[in-house]
Amino acid sequence: MVVAATCCIGGARLLHRHVLRYLALACWILASLLPVQAAEVPLPDLQGRVTDLTDTLTLAQRQQLDASLVGLEQRKGAQLVVVLVPTTGSDTIEQYAVRLFEQWQIGRKDVDDGILLLVAKDDRAVRIEVGYGLEGAVTDAQSGRIIREQIVPRFAEGQYDAGIVAGVDGLTRLIEGEALPPPAAPAKSGADEGMGEAWLALLMFLLVLPAWAGGLIGALAGWLLAGNWLFAAGGAVAGFLVSALIGKSGLRQHIRKSAGRGGAPGGWRGGMGRGGGRSSGGFRGGGGRSGGGGASGRW
Repeated sequence: MVVAATCCIGGARLLHRHVLRYLALACWILASLLPVQAAEVPLPDLQGRVTDLTDTLTLAQRQQLDASLVGLEQRKGAQLVVVLVPTTGSDTIEQYAVRLFEQWQIGRKDVDDGILLLVAKDDRAVRIEVGYGLEGAVTDAQSGRIIREQIVPRFAEGQYDAGIVAGVDGLTRLIEGEALPPPAAPAKSGADEGMGEAWLALLMFLLVLPAWAGGLIGALAGWLLAGNWLFAAGGAVAGFLVSALIGKSGLRQHIRKSAGRGGAPGGWRGGMGRGGGRSSGGFRGGGGRSGGGGASGRW
């Protein structure tokens, strides 16, 4: 009896170990069959109005597209940015677009006139994210129509450049019809500033030149009238002082006129203001916010 009981207990333990082993193996197999959770994709750095991380667009296509976006910003002040990424990872394309929009701050501060055209190529997804200030001009319905009618059909045929250009053209037409604050005047470059300083130096030289000429004329007059070097020297000093006073008065008048015009000679003006959207190193966002509006699509 004791031997039989011992055998039963040992068999039960062995069976228990085998069951646990098979259960662990089954769990591992099931886990391997489940889709792997995608990692969160880091946001790219803002490189320009066109950022292609998929090497889909050629250099010529990027340059042509960038020229169109520059022209739009110069005319209306609004910023339209195109981004191509392989995937948005664990984020939906809507979540990724909002994150990217807020980090880059597309559009002008307090105007919020930015638009993001985002393409996740491997996910076969596209998103138009609209800034708060343009939601009246670029509605969700209009964004969806541009995606369905202009972008997706071309993407489905592999014509990514044509689809992006068509989407940009459609968005541009909507932005052109919206009344927006005028864009800030671009700041003068360093070369223009140097030219302004050169003109100022030339002006000062021309103002001082009559003083020297007046001194020479005074010296000549003193020599002719008195025939004495002392009178000649006195005439030179007197002529110099009179001409210098005239030149100084002219310089003051010029400075007053320049100040009245709001700038220094040469037309240089510093700064872009609060929402210029451009830095000395290249393009950057202007402080705009996303309104959460727009549309998404797939092909």
